[in-house]
Amino acid sequence: MKIQNPHDRFFRESMGNVTTAKDFLTHYLPKNVLQIIDLNTLEPQKDSFINQELEEGFSDLLFKVDISGKEGYLYFLFEHKSYPDKGISLQLLKYMVEIWEAKMNKEEQQQLPIVIPLVIYHGKTSWSIPTSLGANLNGYEELPKDVKVHVPDFDYIIYDLSGFSDEEIKGKVQTRILLTLLRDIFTKDIDELIHSILKCIHYLLELEDKQTGIEFLETMIRYVFSAAKYLTKDDMNKIRREIETTFPEGSEVTMTLADILREEGMKKGWEEGLEKGIEKGIELGQAKALSKTALQLLTAKFGVLPKELTEEISKLDVIKLELIISNIFNYNHLDEVKKIISY
Repeated sequence: MKIQNPHDRFFRESMGNVTTAKDFLTHYLPKNVLQIIDLNTLEPQKDSFINQELEEGFSDLLFKVDISGKEGYLYFLFEHKSYPDKGISLQLLKYMVEIWEAKMNKEEQQQLPIVIPLVIYHGKTSWSIPTSLGANLNGYEELPKDVKVHVPDFDYIIYDLSGFSDEEIKGKVQTRILLTLLRDIFTKDIDELIHSILKCIHYLLELEDKQTGIEFLETMIRYVFSAAKYLTKDDMNKIRREIETTFPEGSEVTMTLADILREEGMKKGWEEGLEKGIEKGIELGQAKALSKTALQLLTAKFGVLPKELTEEISKLDVIKLELIISNIFNYNHLDEVKKIISY
């Protein structure tokens, strides 16, 4: 079953929040760059420049921000493959050109904005690729300075999370949890991963707004159980117990873990379970059985569903319920489910 990439989803839900993005930039932008940027003007953009061919390995976020008093942009490219891509500087150049073309053609800007590229990487191996376009051009370094000015070159800012120590992970709770889990999600040491997860649960206690903690707890647990395929049911139950004792305000989240636990055998078992769910509904001749199956599948895939959506699904007829269930593998967003409901 093809599920929305868990790394992409976790990155977007976390770093897409302006408060978290601002916190990350405050702690990790080079000082000379931070001095000319007004983070109070940081504004997320809807644009994405990753095509379907690359979306399994990359995610991106674009933020508008004042740079030296003028409109500029920070472009985050998140690489969630297990190894660094040698063509990253060329990809960044392509995306920056697309941003400039959009400004020139759609907004008819006469002067193009500054775009500063940042790369976040959390693979299994350390980043060992040059961080400039020029380093990838054969013979560029040997060119005379007066010739180099005719050849495109730029440096991108790289954050190799795989090499971050606990002391180097700074910022507010959400930022520390994001970086800690992204750093450790690929580790082969299950005990080390569980230790990091439990540490992140304890970080939530620092939040004054418990509702924010509950919401972020759901985000991080969904990520861990979707991305760390090698966790056993016992491991997941251990994490669940820690949540119930350490962060009781989030205990309601554990009610959905029974559905999430199914993801342990999701790759092999979902199709079989799906077929059984449909067959059971047909045998009983009841929409109720199918609505229950649909809600279970959607909850396991997207987390806790909005109350209004749950009520709407519970009232659907058999035909629409079968349609929702049969397309479960194809959904990327709940809006796609809503279209079937309103059809």
